[in-house]
Amino acid sequence: MEAAEIRRAVELEDRHWWYRERRAILARELRRIGRPGRALDVGAAGGGNTRVFQRYGWHALAADQSDTAVAYARERGLDAIKADLRALPLGDAEYDLVTALDVLEHIDDDHAAAAEIARVLKPGGTAFIAVPCDMRLWSAHDVALGHHRRYTREGLAEVIRSSGLVIERLWSWNVLLRPVAAFRRRNATGCDLEELPAPVNLALTAVVAAERYLPLSWLPGVSLMARARRRL
Repeated sequence: MEAAEIRRAVELEDRHWWYRERRAILARELRRIGRPGRALDVGAAGGGNTRVFQRYGWHALAADQSDTAVAYARERGLDAIKADLRALPLGDAEYDLVTALDVLEHIDDDHAAAAEIARVLKPGGTAFIAVPCDMRLWSAHDVALGHHRRYTREGLAEVIRSSGLVIERLWSWNVLLRPVAAFRRRNATGCDLEELPAPVNLALTAVVAAERYLPLSWLPGVSLMARARRRL
């Protein structure tokens, strides 16, 4: 991700419905895991997700290949390192949890990245991965963000399993707003994440939050999420 897009994310993430709901999902996963441990947030950008780990008592490290991202994360008081996800400068089996939220699509060799996630996980450790889905939604938005691809369920599952991880759950997210996203992407000229009027942001927050309670995760969405585990 370019420095300008990282700055945009840092400016928006505490208010924007998309970031806020995704972090609510991450918080739910942390509650499911229970006892805090060591977490690695790869492709952390400015460390917005890493801060969620801290709130739940995890010892967290942010990793990103961008100097700008690392600088933002450190300004926020986070432990952060510059690192290429295809070759992490970390030891084997060091982390209880690794997150890669909207990261794999930025990497040419996503199989190598998945293998590194598996390598640094402890036996029994959890990987939480999110990616954009469906090449029918490909647009100038993806180009602006430096994406190499959008994923099918089968494609994401194959990448994760190739690393040796066992998938516990794979589901769609942002299902209800997919028609809106598809319309916007057809007319996109660049990244479509932007500051929204407060009433619009509130309405979109309510719509996407409704997915927590509706059986929609098998339907096509805008993103895919996966929880996987390293074998004991």
